Amino acid sequence: MFGYSFIALGFFGLIVPLLINLVPLVDCLDNGLARTPPMGWMTWAKFSCIVNCTAQPDDCISDKLIRSMASVMVSEGYLDAGYNYINIDDCWSEMERDSITSALLPDHERFPYGMRNLSNFVHSIGLRFGMYGDIGTKTCQGYPGFWIGNGSASDYFLLDSETFASWGVDSLKVDGCYQDIDIFDKIYPRLGEMLNFTGRPMLYSCSWPAYQVYVSREPDYASIAKYCNLWRNFDDIELSFHSILSIIEFFAKNHDDFVRYQTPGAWFDPDMIIIGNEELTLGQARVQMAVWSILAAPLLMSNDLRKIKPEFKEILLNRKIIAVDQDPMGIMGERVYNSTDLQIWVKPIEPLVESKPSFAIAYVNLGGAQNFSFKLGDILTGKNAASSYSIEDLFGDEHLSSPLTLSANLTLKVGGDGDARMVKIIPRDGLVLEPMSSNEVDQF
Repeated sequence: MFGYSFIALGFFGLIVPLLINLVPLVDCLDNGLARTPPMGWMTWAKFSCIVNCTAQPDDCISDKLIRSMASVMVSEGYLDAGYNYINIDDCWSEMERDSITSALLPDHERFPYGMRNLSNFVHSIGLRFGMYGDIGTKTCQGYPGFWIGNGSASDYFLLDSETFASWGVDSLKVDGCYQDIDIFDKIYPRLGEMLNFTGRPMLYSCSWPAYQVYVSREPDYASIAKYCNLWRNFDDIELSFHSILSIIEFFAKNHDDFVRYQTPGAWFDPDMIIIGNEELTLGQARVQMAVWSILAAPLLMSNDLRKIKPEFKEILLNRKIIAVDQDPMGIMGERVYNSTDLQIWVKPIEPLVESKPSFAIAYVNLGGAQNFSFKLGDILTGKNAASSYSIEDLFGDEHLSSPLTLSANLTLKVGGDGDARMVKIIPRDGLVLEPMSSNEVDQF
């Protein structure tokens, strides 16, 4: 690795922005990370910007919160299930940079031992350590950002990247508040280059397209996928089922535009998993877990793992559904049927049998509890289907008969007011489904 040491940057941090052009750079993200969608835990949706540790000592954004949540992730089986990142979102830093070095500083009261000490603890129990920053002058909650501001068209990108690397950071979420979106297409890639330059692989999570979509500007997803491991491109999730449904609808309507850009190492991020929070029923939690896994979305929980009820924990630790999300082909599944009450979602997954994929299929019910029955051949129309399948219920609700032919109905009873059923089907032969006629398509 070429460049300056972190110590040198500490003394000369104020002039680092003037030296950016002297640093040899790679022309794209090159960290080898996120070959499957990242999994872990994040502070924001549940704990937001709670910083008053006197009033809320167990819930404030602090060293104590991260250590306690990390310990639960290991002791309660989340790490074993694949949730290996623990991420601090906004509100972790002092309100001002170091007056001498210009380096970012963790809040000295809430993180009294420093970030390197906390990172060492997280790593010692087998987890990866994630943090948050903002590409603007301030974070969304008003803490120091990566941009200098005050009329200067320069930044702290190199200094801050070296700071995070020195702390042992494994993942960085970068927001876009307090910045001109007209320069996003230039500065998000440059920050990614600075992260690469440190020599420490850091998962790069971008909010680059989210702000562009908000003002109806078409994001350059080809470039975003080249420079980011994952990216947000819709509203922040809130602790409500309505919020989950709005995200689902956004991804369903835009699937054809998104699917060609998603690939191992580059993922669309519909935002955090909020399963386990009291705002969701058990059925609604199943809806989010099912659709997020069909989308091959990052599974980043935001909840209180110390207090989660067993039935919600069971959903989060469902290895069969996690395997759908983590499928190595990394295909973003799609909604193939939509009515007032029912949505059907389908995703091709491994194993392949004679070049025919297996499929994950989810029935999402938004009406009253009822049986839904659809011919399997109709659900798989236009896909590389075999003629018969073995079938497995992924939520474990019932034993399903096998095999299931294309002419047979896939019948599932789904609970009401937001619930989901999910199955995996595996080809038993290599016969291809004949295309449907236009009349048959209209009837379906």
